[in-house]
Amino acid sequence: MNTSALDALRQSLPSLKLSADPGDLEHYGRDWTRRWTPAPLAIALPADTAEVQGIVRWANAHGIALVPSGGRTGLSGGAVAANGELVVSLERMNRVLAFDAVDRTLTVQPGIALEAVHNAAREQGLIYPVDFGARGSCQIGGNVATNAGGIRVIRYGNTRNWIAGLKVITGKGELLDLNRALVKNATGYDLRHLFVGSEGTLGIVVEATLALTDPPPPSQVLLFAVPHMDALMQVFGACRARLALSAFEFFTDRALHHVTAHGAQNPFAEVSPYYVVTEFDAADETQQNEALAVFEHCLESGWVTDGVVSRSEAQARSLWRLREGITESLSPHKPYKNDISVRIAAVPAFLRDMQALLSHEYPEFDVVWFGHIGDGNLHINIVKPEGADYAAFIAECERVTELMCDVLMRHGGSISAEHGIGLVKKPYLHSARSAEEIALMGGIRRVLDPNGVMNPGKLF
Repeated sequence: MNTSALDALRQSLPSLKLSADPGDLEHYGRDWTRRWTPAPLAIALPADTAEVQGIVRWANAHGIALVPSGGRTGLSGGAVAANGELVVSLERMNRVLAFDAVDRTLTVQPGIALEAVHNAAREQGLIYPVDFGARGSCQIGGNVATNAGGIRVIRYGNTRNWIAGLKVITGKGELLDLNRALVKNATGYDLRHLFVGSEGTLGIVVEATLALTDPPPPSQVLLFAVPHMDALMQVFGACRARLALSAFEFFTDRALHHVTAHGAQNPFAEVSPYYVVTEFDAADETQQNEALAVFEHCLESGWVTDGVVSRSEAQARSLWRLREGITESLSPHKPYKNDISVRIAAVPAFLRDMQALLSHEYPEFDVVWFGHIGDGNLHINIVKPEGADYAAFIAECERVTELMCDVLMRHGGSISAEHGIGLVKKPYLHSARSAEEIALMGGIRRVLDPNGVMNPGKLF
């Protein structure tokens, strides 16, 4: 352990909370990937911006790498500290700082949980619309760092769309106040967007001003049983043409198997290979009847074989659990995860090519598909066979991911839709970005973090 450097940190920031407890090192040194053995130098838990700035300046002076840490719900190894880094956990910086009723913005610290943001917005009669299953544990700083998406991107877009302003500490230790919640600001480069999706490689978010919006009208949830893959996009087209959609998600029979084994309730008596859960505006009888008409049309067309519509909030939550509970239900099996995207128009052809590839390469593996098909984002989870050697399993999955990259390149897709690159997808960045783009990103990083202290080894 670099005790002299830690002693210097304690002397420069005497009120900073530091921990080298073995349990803390393990807890804060890993994320949901569970593929790397955590080995951080220590855990720093700053209470304010000044302490974050002091930590970054100390890191530059002593050549110590930093790993910014939020809720660590990421799936790409972006928050892993396995090489003696100092983890900078923002969990103590978790307050709402301000609400502006005129601008309809909420200013928060980076360690606040997404669910707490939802609650704070709701208290003002508004919503922060970015949402996903990890809402109770993920933090806004991490959402910004990965440009998190979630289940309602089809209506509201990703985190990027809702960041009105940011305060960040760069890798040089400088405090930047970016955009200041201005709606119009034509004064050169909008540096705010550099930090959204930067995975902690440029600096640390210390404050975020979030745009809020009006709550949507009352909604209902429809769950469809879909008999074949080609029908998924037919159902999507029918729903999008006649309903005001806020979400359109799909999952397979294998996903349903795992999530019901984990406690969710299957409303159907018969098993179908695919399922769709969609949420739509249902403020009046006309909209509700239109949804039933869509279901009947899909049924008559042979695109669905069964369906359930929610009649209460409790039933809507129960139907959503079938989709939102998948990741948690798979976690004990340590799956290998792919998070990929293509343009919506390319989804049908891409699905066919991916189905052919995975059937050929994973004939005996349990492959679990689900995702945000309404915005072109698919999650493909390969479940490790019981008793299989983990390292050999990962190596086989990485071999197939290389082949998957070829398919993605043919369809103009991305190897990471919403989980970032981190450590897991770093070898495949070339499939989504050109050599010239990667070189430019590296140049930007060197400007903002010339000594390479911010989350080194991630992304590039």
